[in-house]
Amino acid sequence: MENENTENWIEINAKGRTLGRLATEISVYLLGKNKPTYSPDKLSSNFVIITNASEIHVTGSKLDNKEIYTHSGFIGGLKRETLGNAIKSNPSKVLRKSVKGMLPKNKLSEKLIHRLKIYAGAKHPHSSQLSNRSSNDN
Repeated sequence: MENENTENWIEINAKGRTLGRLATEISVYLLGKNKPTYSPDKLSSNFVIITNASEIHVTGSKLDNKEIYTHSGFIGGLKRETLGNAIKSNPSKVLRKSVKGMLPKNKLSEKLIHRLKIYAGAKHPHSSQLSNRSSNDN
């Protein structure tokens, strides 16, 4: 039987991938639903590396019409920006928020989201972890 404590590092190239479809695929890997040993109350051993996050694709007119809201907690502290501007300024924040919305709202969600590593370009510092690699370059 395979040792359940071994870490699996999965690299996904986000170039040209649709935001929502990519986020659902990432959440499946983070939760460990791709393994036969899946248990909803256990932390999976999967880590996900996303490269080329600045080149994700969004369908329709969401780049101009969809707005992302943030609030500072102070009176009048509501800020909003379009999805297109948010992807240009910080693409990892947009993808992380999308994946976080697809994870269960429990104690494991913060631990799971820390296992997601997002990089705007093609280079990342996790090449040594990918020796036991499971690549997903779709």
